[in-house]
Amino acid sequence: MARFISRRCFGALLRTAAFGALFAGSLAQAQTGAIRLLVGFPAGGGTDVIARTLAEKLKDELGAPVVVENRAGAGGQIAAQVLKTARPDGSTFFLTHDHTVSILPLVVKNPGFDPSHDFVAVAGFATFVNALAVSGGTPAKSVAEYLAWTRNTQGGRGTVGVPAPASVPEFLVKIIGEKYNIDLQAAPYRGSAPMLADMLGNQISAGIGSVPDFIENHKAGKIRVIAVLGDKRQASLPDVPTFAELGVAGFEDVPYYGIFAPAGTSRTTIDRFAHAIAKIVAEPEVRDKFTAMGLTVDYMPPDVLARREHAYAQTWARIIKASGFQPQ
Repeated sequence: MARFISRRCFGALLRTAAFGALFAGSLAQAQTGAIRLLVGFPAGGGTDVIARTLAEKLKDELGAPVVVENRAGAGGQIAAQVLKTARPDGSTFFLTHDHTVSILPLVVKNPGFDPSHDFVAVAGFATFVNALAVSGGTPAKSVAEYLAWTRNTQGGRGTVGVPAPASVPEFLVKIIGEKYNIDLQAAPYRGSAPMLADMLGNQISAGIGSVPDFIENHKAGKIRVIAVLGDKRQASLPDVPTFAELGVAGFEDVPYYGIFAPAGTSRTTIDRFAHAIAKIVAEPEVRDKFTAMGLTVDYMPPDVLARREHAYAQTWARIIKASGFQPQ
Protein backbone atom coordinates (compact mmCIF):
# COMPACT_ATOMS: atom_id res chain seq x y z
CA MET A 1 0.00 0.00 0.00
CA ALA A 2 1.39 3.43 -0.93
CA ARG A 3 2.66 5.33 2.07
CA PHE A 4 1.36 8.77 2.90
CA ILE A 5 3.81 11.68 2.84
CA SER A 6 5.36 12.24 6.28
CA ARG A 7 4.51 15.25 8.45
CA ARG A 8 7.88 16.74 7.70
CA CYS A 9 7.38 16.41 3.97
CA PHE A 10 3.79 17.64 4.30
CA GLY A 11 5.16 20.79 5.86
CA ALA A 12 7.39 21.18 2.85
CA LEU A 13 4.32 20.91 0.65
CA LEU A 14 2.58 23.69 2.55
CA ARG A 15 5.61 25.91 2.11
CA THR A 16 5.47 25.24 -1.61
CA ALA A 17 2.72 27.80 -2.08
CA ALA A 18 4.96 30.52 -0.70
CA PHE A 19 7.67 29.61 -3.18
CA GLY A 20 5.29 29.26 -6.12
CA ALA A 21 5.40 32.64 -7.82
CA LEU A 22 9.10 33.17 -7.21
CA PHE A 23 9.86 29.62 -8.36
CA ALA A 24 8.07 29.89 -11.70
CA GLY A 25 9.41 33.33 -12.50
CA SER A 26 13.08 33.13 -11.58
CA LEU A 27 13.72 29.60 -12.82
CA ALA A 28 11.99 30.27 -16.13
CA GLN A 29 14.06 33.42 -16.57
CA ALA A 30 17.23 31.37 -16.04
CA GLN A 31 16.42 29.26 -19.07
CA THR A 32 17.35 30.10 -22.64
CA GLY A 33 15.03 27.37 -23.91
CA ALA A 34 13.33 24.21 -22.80
CA ILE A 35 14.45 22.42 -19.66
CA ARG A 36 15.90 19.00 -20.46
CA LEU A 37 14.84 16.02 -18.38
CA LEU A 38 17.30 13.28 -19.27
CA VAL A 39 16.20 9.64 -19.18
CA GLY A 40 18.73 6.85 -19.62
CA PHE A 41 16.34 4.29 -21.07
CA PRO A 42 14.33 3.96 -24.29
CA ALA A 43 10.95 5.54 -24.91
CA GLY A 44 8.06 3.31 -23.93
CA GLY A 45 9.59 1.81 -20.78
CA GLY A 46 8.41 2.45 -17.24
CA THR A 47 11.00 5.14 -16.52
CA ASP A 48 10.09 7.01 -19.69
CA VAL A 49 6.37 6.98 -18.84
CA ILE A 50 7.14 8.31 -15.35
CA ALA A 51 9.35 11.05 -16.74
CA ARG A 52 6.75 12.19 -19.26
CA THR A 53 4.06 12.29 -16.59
CA LEU A 54 6.19 14.59 -14.43
CA ALA A 55 7.41 16.67 -17.37
CA GLU A 56 3.86 17.59 -18.37
CA LYS A 57 3.14 18.83 -14.86
CA LEU A 58 6.52 20.51 -14.43
CA LYS A 59 5.83 22.66 -17.47
CA ASP A 60 3.12 24.47 -15.55
CA GLU A 61 5.02 24.57 -12.26
CA LEU A 62 8.24 25.94 -13.76
CA GLY A 63 6.73 28.25 -16.33
CA ALA A 64 8.95 26.75 -19.04
CA PRO A 65 8.66 23.75 -21.38
CA VAL A 66 10.17 20.54 -20.04
CA VAL A 67 11.35 18.09 -22.70
CA VAL A 68 12.12 14.45 -21.96
CA GLU A 69 15.36 13.53 -23.73
CA ASN A 70 16.02 9.80 -24.02
CA ARG A 71 19.74 9.04 -23.99
CA ALA A 72 19.38 5.29 -23.84
CA GLY A 73 22.20 2.81 -23.45
CA ALA A 74 24.52 1.15 -20.97
CA GLY A 75 21.97 1.12 -18.16
CA GLY A 76 21.69 4.89 -18.05
CA GLN A 77 25.44 5.46 -18.24
CA ILE A 78 25.20 7.57 -21.40
CA ALA A 79 22.59 9.88 -19.91
CA ALA A 80 24.63 10.20 -16.71
CA GLN A 81 27.67 11.25 -18.72
CA VAL A 82 25.56 13.87 -20.48
CA LEU A 83 24.45 15.21 -17.11
CA LYS A 84 28.04 15.43 -15.91
CA THR A 85 29.01 17.71 -18.80
CA ALA A 86 25.84 19.83 -18.68
CA ARG A 87 26.05 23.39 -17.47
CA PRO A 88 24.78 23.77 -13.87
CA ASP A 89 22.36 26.51 -14.81
CA GLY A 90 19.05 24.80 -14.11
CA SER A 91 18.50 23.79 -17.72
CA THR A 92 19.31 20.06 -17.37
CA PHE A 93 18.09 17.45 -14.90
CA PHE A 94 18.29 13.66 -14.85
CA LEU A 95 15.44 11.36 -13.82
CA THR A 96 16.65 7.88 -12.97
CA HIS A 97 16.29 4.97 -10.63
CA ASP A 98 18.87 3.31 -8.40
CA HIS A 99 20.74 1.40 -11.10
CA THR A 100 22.54 4.30 -12.73
CA VAL A 101 23.64 6.29 -9.69
CA SER A 102 24.00 3.56 -7.03
CA ILE A 103 24.86 0.36 -8.91
CA LEU A 104 26.79 1.29 -12.06
CA PRO A 105 29.72 2.84 -10.15
CA LEU A 106 30.06 -0.49 -8.31
CA VAL A 107 30.13 -2.73 -11.39
CA VAL A 108 31.88 -0.60 -14.03
CA LYS A 109 35.54 0.32 -13.62
CA ASN A 110 35.28 3.61 -15.47
CA PRO A 111 31.64 4.67 -15.75
CA GLY A 112 32.63 8.18 -16.80
CA PHE A 113 31.01 9.84 -13.80
CA ASP A 114 31.17 9.87 -10.02
CA PRO A 115 27.77 10.56 -8.43
CA SER A 116 29.31 11.93 -5.24
CA HIS A 117 31.26 14.59 -7.14
CA ASP A 118 29.49 15.09 -10.46
CA PHE A 119 25.83 15.10 -9.38
CA VAL A 120 23.70 16.75 -6.76
CA ALA A 121 20.46 15.22 -5.48
CA VAL A 122 17.33 17.22 -6.27
CA ALA A 123 14.31 15.16 -5.20
CA GLY A 124 13.20 11.59 -4.75
CA PHE A 125 9.58 10.88 -5.44
CA ALA A 126 8.88 7.15 -5.35
CA THR A 127 10.11 3.70 -4.46
CA PHE A 128 9.37 0.46 -6.26
CA VAL A 129 10.22 -3.21 -6.23
CA ASN A 130 11.69 -5.57 -8.77
CA ALA A 131 9.71 -8.62 -9.83
CA LEU A 132 10.07 -11.93 -11.62
CA ALA A 133 7.62 -12.35 -14.49
CA VAL A 134 7.07 -15.10 -17.05
CA SER A 135 5.94 -14.70 -20.63
CA GLY A 136 2.52 -15.70 -21.87
CA GLY A 137 3.96 -18.76 -23.59
CA THR A 138 5.35 -20.09 -20.32
CA PRO A 139 2.73 -22.23 -18.56
CA ALA A 140 3.94 -21.47 -15.02
CA LYS A 141 1.72 -19.45 -12.69
CA SER A 142 4.03 -19.48 -9.68
CA VAL A 143 7.74 -19.63 -8.89
CA ALA A 144 7.41 -23.32 -7.99
CA GLU A 145 5.75 -24.06 -11.33
CA TYR A 146 8.36 -22.04 -13.20
CA LEU A 147 11.19 -23.95 -11.53
CA ALA A 148 9.49 -27.29 -12.23
CA TRP A 149 8.84 -26.35 -15.86
CA THR A 150 12.48 -25.33 -16.31
CA ARG A 151 13.75 -28.55 -14.74
CA ASN A 152 11.35 -30.91 -16.49
CA THR A 153 11.00 -29.43 -19.98
CA GLN A 154 14.01 -27.17 -20.46
CA GLY A 155 16.77 -29.48 -19.30
CA GLY A 156 17.20 -27.61 -16.05
CA ARG A 157 18.35 -24.45 -17.83
CA GLY A 158 16.55 -21.15 -18.10
CA THR A 159 17.27 -17.73 -19.56
CA VAL A 160 15.94 -14.70 -17.74
CA GLY A 161 15.89 -11.26 -19.32
CA VAL A 162 17.20 -8.27 -17.35
CA PRO A 163 16.99 -4.61 -18.40
CA ALA A 164 20.72 -3.91 -18.10
CA PRO A 165 23.99 -5.81 -17.63
CA ALA A 166 25.48 -5.99 -14.13
CA SER A 167 22.20 -4.68 -12.71
CA VAL A 168 20.31 -5.68 -9.57
CA PRO A 169 18.06 -7.95 -11.68
CA GLU A 170 21.12 -9.73 -13.08
CA PHE A 171 22.44 -10.42 -9.58
CA LEU A 172 18.98 -11.65 -8.62
CA VAL A 173 19.01 -14.17 -11.47
CA LYS A 174 22.23 -15.63 -10.11
CA ILE A 175 20.99 -15.67 -6.51
CA ILE A 176 17.68 -17.32 -7.42
CA GLY A 177 19.48 -19.95 -9.51
CA GLU A 178 21.84 -20.76 -6.66
CA LYS A 179 19.03 -20.79 -4.10
CA TYR A 180 17.00 -23.36 -6.07
CA ASN A 181 19.96 -25.25 -7.59
CA ILE A 182 18.96 -24.52 -11.17
CA ASP A 183 20.98 -23.16 -14.10
CA LEU A 184 19.55 -19.68 -14.71
CA GLN A 185 21.42 -17.33 -17.03
CA ALA A 186 20.75 -13.61 -17.33
CA ALA A 187 20.17 -12.08 -20.77
CA PRO A 188 20.93 -8.33 -20.54
CA TYR A 189 18.97 -5.86 -22.67
CA ARG A 190 19.29 -2.16 -23.37
CA GLY A 191 16.38 -1.21 -21.18
CA SER A 192 13.09 -2.73 -20.09
CA ALA A 193 11.19 -1.94 -23.31
CA PRO A 194 13.12 -4.32 -25.60
CA MET A 195 13.18 -6.98 -22.87
CA LEU A 196 9.42 -6.73 -22.51
CA ALA A 197 8.97 -6.87 -26.29
CA ASP A 198 10.79 -10.21 -26.36
CA MET A 199 8.72 -11.50 -23.46
CA LEU A 200 5.51 -10.51 -25.23
CA GLY A 201 6.76 -12.24 -28.37
CA ASN A 202 7.69 -15.35 -26.35
CA GLN A 203 11.30 -14.98 -27.44
CA ILE A 204 12.33 -15.31 -23.82
CA SER A 205 10.47 -17.20 -21.11
CA ALA A 206 11.04 -14.91 -18.13
CA GLY A 207 12.37 -11.54 -17.05
CA ILE A 208 13.26 -9.62 -13.92
CA GLY A 209 12.49 -5.90 -13.91
CA SER A 210 10.57 -3.30 -11.97
CA VAL A 211 6.88 -3.68 -11.25
CA PRO A 212 6.15 -0.49 -13.27
CA ASP A 213 7.69 -2.20 -16.31
CA PHE A 214 5.43 -5.24 -15.97
CA ILE A 215 2.19 -4.10 -14.37
CA GLU A 216 0.20 -3.08 -17.46
CA ASN A 217 0.86 -6.29 -19.37
CA HIS A 218 0.37 -8.38 -16.23
CA LYS A 219 -3.10 -6.90 -15.76
CA ALA A 220 -3.83 -7.54 -19.44
CA GLY A 221 -2.86 -11.20 -19.02
CA LYS A 222 -0.02 -11.01 -21.53
CA ILE A 223 2.66 -11.85 -18.96
CA ARG A 224 2.46 -13.02 -15.34
CA VAL A 225 4.30 -11.54 -12.39
CA ILE A 226 4.99 -14.45 -10.03
CA ALA A 227 7.12 -12.90 -7.27
CA VAL A 228 8.17 -9.47 -6.01
CA LEU A 229 10.95 -8.19 -3.80
CA GLY A 230 10.53 -5.97 -0.77
CA ASP A 231 9.29 -6.64 2.74
CA LYS A 232 5.59 -6.76 1.87
CA ARG A 233 3.25 -7.55 -0.97
CA GLN A 234 2.43 -4.76 -3.37
CA ALA A 235 -0.93 -2.99 -3.33
CA SER A 236 -1.10 -3.29 -7.11
CA LEU A 237 -0.30 -7.03 -6.95
CA PRO A 238 -1.89 -8.28 -3.71
CA ASP A 239 -1.93 -11.94 -4.78
CA VAL A 240 1.76 -12.08 -5.74
CA PRO A 241 4.10 -13.33 -2.97
CA THR A 242 7.38 -11.72 -2.01
CA PHE A 243 10.67 -13.53 -2.50
CA ALA A 244 11.08 -13.41 1.28
CA GLU A 245 7.91 -15.49 1.60
CA LEU A 246 9.49 -17.97 -0.81
CA GLY A 247 12.72 -18.20 1.19
CA VAL A 248 14.92 -15.70 -0.67
CA ALA A 249 15.59 -13.04 1.96
CA GLY A 250 17.99 -10.11 2.15
CA PHE A 251 16.44 -7.86 -0.50
CA GLU A 252 14.02 -5.83 1.54
CA ASP A 253 15.74 -2.46 0.86
CA VAL A 254 13.67 -1.32 -2.12
CA PRO A 255 14.96 0.77 -5.05
CA TYR A 256 14.03 4.40 -5.57
CA TYR A 257 13.36 6.95 -8.28
CA GLY A 258 15.03 10.35 -8.05
CA ILE A 259 16.05 13.45 -9.95
CA PHE A 260 19.62 14.75 -10.06
CA ALA A 261 21.32 17.88 -11.41
CA PRO A 262 24.92 18.66 -12.41
CA ALA A 263 27.25 19.48 -9.54
CA GLY A 264 27.44 23.22 -9.03
CA THR A 265 23.74 23.81 -9.55
CA SER A 266 22.64 26.43 -7.05
CA ARG A 267 20.79 25.35 -3.94
CA THR A 268 18.05 27.85 -4.79
CA THR A 269 17.42 26.15 -8.13
CA ILE A 270 17.53 22.70 -6.55
CA ASP A 271 15.11 23.62 -3.77
CA ARG A 272 12.67 25.19 -6.19
CA PHE A 273 12.69 22.17 -8.47
CA ALA A 274 12.28 19.91 -5.45
CA HIS A 275 9.27 21.90 -4.23
CA ALA A 276 7.70 21.54 -7.67
CA ILE A 277 8.13 17.76 -7.54
CA ALA A 278 6.68 17.64 -4.02
CA LYS A 279 3.62 19.54 -5.18
CA ILE A 280 3.13 17.37 -8.27
CA VAL A 281 3.38 13.98 -6.55
CA ALA A 282 0.92 15.17 -3.91
CA GLU A 283 -1.74 15.57 -6.60
CA PRO A 284 -4.25 12.71 -6.39
CA GLU A 285 -4.16 12.25 -10.17
CA VAL A 286 -0.41 11.70 -10.22
CA ARG A 287 -0.33 9.66 -7.01
CA ASP A 288 -3.06 7.36 -8.28
CA LYS A 289 -1.35 6.89 -11.64
CA PHE A 290 1.99 6.05 -10.04
CA THR A 291 0.35 3.69 -7.56
CA ALA A 292 -1.42 1.89 -10.39
CA MET A 293 1.97 1.53 -12.09
CA GLY A 294 3.37 -0.24 -9.03
CA LEU A 295 5.17 2.71 -7.46
CA THR A 296 4.94 3.85 -3.86
CA VAL A 297 4.85 7.65 -3.79
CA ASP A 298 7.54 8.71 -1.33
CA TYR A 299 8.72 12.30 -1.65
CA MET A 300 12.33 12.85 -0.56
CA PRO A 301 13.85 16.34 -0.27
CA PRO A 302 17.39 16.78 -1.64
CA ASP A 303 19.25 15.81 1.53
CA VAL A 304 17.05 12.77 2.14
CA LEU A 305 17.55 11.51 -1.42
CA ALA A 306 21.32 11.98 -1.09
CA ARG A 307 21.38 9.86 2.08
CA ARG A 308 19.13 7.24 0.50
CA GLU A 309 21.39 6.91 -2.54
CA HIS A 310 24.48 6.54 -0.37
CA ALA A 311 22.91 3.92 1.91
CA TYR A 312 21.54 1.91 -1.01
CA ALA A 313 24.96 1.90 -2.69
CA GLN A 314 26.59 0.65 0.51
CA THR A 315 24.08 -2.19 0.83
CA TRP A 316 24.66 -3.38 -2.72
CA ALA A 317 28.42 -2.94 -2.48
CA ARG A 318 28.39 -5.68 0.17
CA ILE A 319 26.12 -7.95 -1.90
CA ILE A 320 28.15 -7.50 -5.08
CA LYS A 321 31.43 -8.11 -3.27
CA ALA A 322 30.04 -11.28 -1.68
CA SER A 323 28.94 -12.53 -5.10
CA GLY A 324 32.53 -12.44 -6.36
CA PHE A 325 31.65 -10.13 -9.24
CA GLN A 326 34.56 -8.16 -10.62
CA PRO A 327 33.92 -4.68 -12.09
CA GLN A 328 34.22 -4.77 -15.86
